[in-house]
Amino acid sequence: MKNLFDDFNPVSSKQWKQQIQFELKGADYNETLIWNSPENIKVKPFYHNDEYIGNLNTNTKATQLQICQNIFVHDLEKSNHRAIDSINRGAESIRFTIEDEKTEVAKLLQNIDLEKTTIYFNLSFISINLTKKIEALAKGKKTKIYCNFDPIGQLAKEGNWFTTQEKTNFDTINELSIVSPLGVRGLISINGSLYQNGGANIVQQIAYSLAHANEYFNRITTINQPIVFEISVGTNYFFEIAKLRALRILFNLIAKEYNHKFDCHLLVSPTKRNKTLYDYNVNMLRTTTECMSAILGGADAIANLAYDSLYHKDNEFGDRIARNQLLILKHESHFDKVNNPADGSYYIESLTNQLAEKALVLFKDIEANGGFLKQLNDGIIKRKIQESADKEQELFDSGKEILLGTNKYPNKKDLMKNNLELFPFVKIKPRKTLISPIIEKRLAEKIEQDRLKEEN
Repeated sequence: MKNLFDDFNPVSSKQWKQQIQFELKGADYNETLIWNSPENIKVKPFYHNDEYIGNLNTNTKATQLQICQNIFVHDLEKSNHRAIDSINRGAESIRFTIEDEKTEVAKLLQNIDLEKTTIYFNLSFISINLTKKIEALAKGKKTKIYCNFDPIGQLAKEGNWFTTQEKTNFDTINELSIVSPLGVRGLISINGSLYQNGGANIVQQIAYSLAHANEYFNRITTINQPIVFEISVGTNYFFEIAKLRALRILFNLIAKEYNHKFDCHLLVSPTKRNKTLYDYNVNMLRTTTECMSAILGGADAIANLAYDSLYHKDNEFGDRIARNQLLILKHESHFDKVNNPADGSYYIESLTNQLAEKALVLFKDIEANGGFLKQLNDGIIKRKIQESADKEQELFDSGKEILLGTNKYPNKKDLMKNNLELFPFVKIKPRKTLISPIIEKRLAEKIEQDRLKEEN
């Protein structure tokens, strides 16, 4: 069969650029059409196959994507009922956040099919006893249970280790790793969401997450299970797709040096940084595109953020809407039908390559200057993130970065003061810390606080 394109002469990227320059009628091509991102990546108006670098072999598996439900455990019976209800309504995995070491996990997991449902435990402590209880429940079953221990993430977020001494935190994980529980799929996680929500740019997010992981490779004797990366994605659609792809490429590159043969496990959520209190329904649009980025970028599981999570306590309606967004993307938009869906996109491949190269340079710089933990203790990581956050805040305050309904087309009749069930702003907890923690802060906080003061 004849190829219709054979009747046309090929047009090179150089010819396209010449035509564009002609159409600009004297305007400068670079100033008019080239956008320079916060990561110092120059985004061109078009990408061409004669500049194509080739498939980067990121090996993303959209067909294995799981819909995850977040559940904060306070009341065991209610949390168990909520988990079962979420599974019946389409959730395929559950992320339990537990703050009490004495939590009876047997009751929490009662009547949940552990061979069909992936379970993540986010723990605000480090515990051998609790892990052994989880292992006993999983023994003899083909379970997918992840105990997300992240003492370095705890230090970065709270300013203190789980236990008093640094060495004890790693000794505990080493002890658990040596036992190598068969029922627990993973023990180590990386809280990369902290860097995104703190205001780090994309190159920093990738490099810091990898340097964070590298500390565990250097300090844990044996890591014979997948490492979970908890990552947040923002609204820069194509960049976020490329971010996840670049992270996976670089992780596999670094892991190879330690003979670690497991791919990283990406548990992804929408960012909180661009979510707003006023005109909160727009949050649904933001989380939808962010979840799309996560799927196309190769997330293993996605835990969506409810549109009202800033000011409402967990509620059935908010959870259902968040879960349904993912169900529509997966089962009605058929995002789960093709693996490696971003392959062959010249733009995404170019972004992936550039982000990976820049992140690798930063990663090497961190390692050459003592490693991630040293720079965290010295305050360098926090300072660099704050510098990036301040630049983004300035763009938002000046109106160059837009959040519809907040700094663009705000609805002055929108009142929120009487609807607040949760405190939606940065909380300062006076306490003695080893280091100054990385603070997660939303862009719209100051505008929202001013508007709340003006409400009658």
